[in-house]
Amino acid sequence: MSILYERDGPVAVITINRPTVRNALDGASAAALAQAVRRFEADEDAAVAALTGAGGHFCAGADLKSIPDGTGPRVEETGDGPLGPTRMVTSKPVIAAVEGYAVAGGLELALWCDLRVASQTAVFGVFCRRFGVPLVDGGTVRLPRLIGQSRAMDMILTGRAVEAEEALAFGLANRVVPEGEALARACELAREIAAFPQTCLQQDRMSALEQWGLGEEAALANETRRGLHTLSSGETLDGAQRFSAGAGRHGRFDADPGSQGETS
Repeated sequence: MSILYERDGPVAVITINRPTVRNALDGASAAALAQAVRRFEADEDAAVAALTGAGGHFCAGADLKSIPDGTGPRVEETGDGPLGPTRMVTSKPVIAAVEGYAVAGGLELALWCDLRVASQTAVFGVFCRRFGVPLVDGGTVRLPRLIGQSRAMDMILTGRAVEAEEALAFGLANRVVPEGEALARACELAREIAAFPQTCLQQDRMSALEQWGLGEEAALANETRRGLHTLSSGETLDGAQRFSAGAGRHGRFDADPGSQGETS
């Protein structure tokens, strides 16, 4: 299978499993990746997903060898993105676990994720620059938003490689970890996030995502609307009662989301 879906308790692990082509995606595997993300979205027992690649690389983008024979990713203005989920807005966070190359469309997949945990081997870059392949999975939109216009333009125009430590300094990577540990550390982070009250976390996350398309007044109103949804859920009252009972003192975050495995 080109895309694997595994769940360990509240964490879904989605793996691009095409290591012989550094996890580059053709049309069929891009569609399978989109389906895996939809499965995560529908999985009520999964609070956070980790997206990774098999064989030491995250994703090298589109499989260029599939384009001449007509089996490459579909590129149209409507429907899923060429590499699958890049036009989706999930209600739950996704963390990229990056070993090796996250380049071209693979960079765009990493940008689509909420957070990026990169190993010391990670390399980010618009490597498609040299082949005349455009960024059509959100790269020209999300990269400037994440790291600023000047740094984004440097990457977009030159196609140069950005290694892990520079990516961390840019804000492109959120964590840098030893080689081979990206997935484990991403899953650890995912479990920490899954342990928080989820209605509040999801509503705050959506407000942060939605504000990009809104003016300040509308964005503030939307933040309040989503906050009211959390308040009406009872989650805030429960949290206040736990606080009054002594929970969370001195910055402690004690929670056990449980563990339940599922693989396919």
